Amino acid sequence: MPHLTLEYSANLADPQRLGELCKELAQCLDAQRENGERVYPLGGIRVRALRCELYCIADGRPDAAFLHANLKIGAGRQEAVKKATGDALFALIKQRFAEEFERQGLALSLEINEFSEAGTWKHNNLHARLKG
Repeated sequence: MPHLTLEYSANLADPQRLGELCKELAQCLDAQRENGERVYPLGGIRVRALRCELYCIADGRPDAAFLHANLKIGAGRQEAVKKATGDALFALIKQRFAEEFERQGLALSLEINEFSEAGTWKHNNLHARLKG
């Protein structure tokens, strides 16, 4: 972990642009530090974007758009760390869609969800491969 999922309306951006945003958001997660240490293990970072073809926003106007980001992280991090992560991610998202925000109806949102390790299953060799 962390896993960041973006859901966005099909009228918001092209897949290449969203792919670039995914990379930037992954780099943003990797850049998070507490006491000089990585907050999130590099091998656990995942960012994905899911284009929503079917949606209705507010009153149904066709130019209205949205992007919702949902960050899932393991429990136990300090509130200040979670806030710093959320602030950094949301600032990046707002920056990347500033032009759209000026010219059309746009709803941007981010939430952070913590979960306990109980009830999760993982099989991952990325951590070991990245140590080299």
